[in-house]
Amino acid sequence: MSSKTKPQTLSPLAAALAGALGACFSTAVVYPLDVAKTRIQALPKSKGKDDSSMFALIIRIFRKEGLLALYSGFGATMLNTFSMQYAYFFFYSFVRNSYISRITRKLPKGSKAPALSTAAELLLGAAAGALAQIFTIPVSVIATRQQVGRVTKPSSITLPSNASEVFELNAQSDDSFMAVAREIVEEEGVAGLWLGIKPGLVLTVNPAITYGMYERVKSLLLLAKAKGGSSDKMTALQSFVVGSLSKTLATIVTYPYIMAKVRIQARSADIHDDDPKDIPPPHAYHHSRSKHPGALDVLGKVFKREGFFGWYQGMEAQIVKAVLSQALLFMSKEQFEKWTLAFIVLLAQMRSK
Repeated sequence: MSSKTKPQTLSPLAAALAGALGACFSTAVVYPLDVAKTRIQALPKSKGKDDSSMFALIIRIFRKEGLLALYSGFGATMLNTFSMQYAYFFFYSFVRNSYISRITRKLPKGSKAPALSTAAELLLGAAAGALAQIFTIPVSVIATRQQVGRVTKPSSITLPSNASEVFELNAQSDDSFMAVAREIVEEEGVAGLWLGIKPGLVLTVNPAITYGMYERVKSLLLLAKAKGGSSDKMTALQSFVVGSLSKTLATIVTYPYIMAKVRIQARSADIHDDDPKDIPPPHAYHHSRSKHPGALDVLGKVFKREGFFGWYQGMEAQIVKAVLSQALLFMSKEQFEKWTLAFIVLLAQMRSK
């Protein structure tokens, strides 16, 4: 290839496809951790000794419910991950490339566009995340309910030692994608498919912080490597470390709303803290006399019952799952971009023959 040949780059659609495939791969690898993490977040802790660690819960689920329970909601989660990430990467790539092109046109010919500021990265990421969230959240609600399972009535008002055991997968119930969707509409109305949309929109700052931080650190690292005469690309290890640090920071900042969103979307939202036996019947409208709890309602109840640290219940599980998934995403995304570009080039060659 001639040195004057212009390097090929992915279009926004191709970049979105590569990002979505990488996200599905990373989510599939750590999926049992995701199921355990969601169950830990779904219900409040009981008073006293409580072993609600993620790996202890994974073992408990495996022993009581079997291997398949660790993959409950897998199909819906993959659909949600692909659609959410595809939409996000598409909007992010399109908006970011458009913004950079606009800046470049204002510079002298041959000048290189300056690195985007952290504020610009955050704004672009938040805008992309908000648009993606609106279109994909119904699948997220269904996936969350499939992962958590159904509420079973506790034998007493006191929650069990591990509150997540209030949920279990009932083999006699139909928890298929369409059955859960119908149940949500029956219990919450059509708007129930968009449960958690408000905290979801707030949480668009999570990927915005993650990708903004990642792109900023990446640009500084590549600049330092260029000055030192090294390669102009990050290694897999460097991508892993930068991605892990970026995701950890984003998770710590936004975690209370992450936990609130899970509780809103799960069937536990209508359980009253003072009487956990008061579980509304399934397939019946739940809010003829009350409204569905919002994020602030959930956070207020948690603060009253457990204090400030209750807002961070399950954060360790969230960070472990999120960091591993995000790091795998950053690492695999570049590889999937190469494969996608190679596939596009192959298609172009086949069409030209």
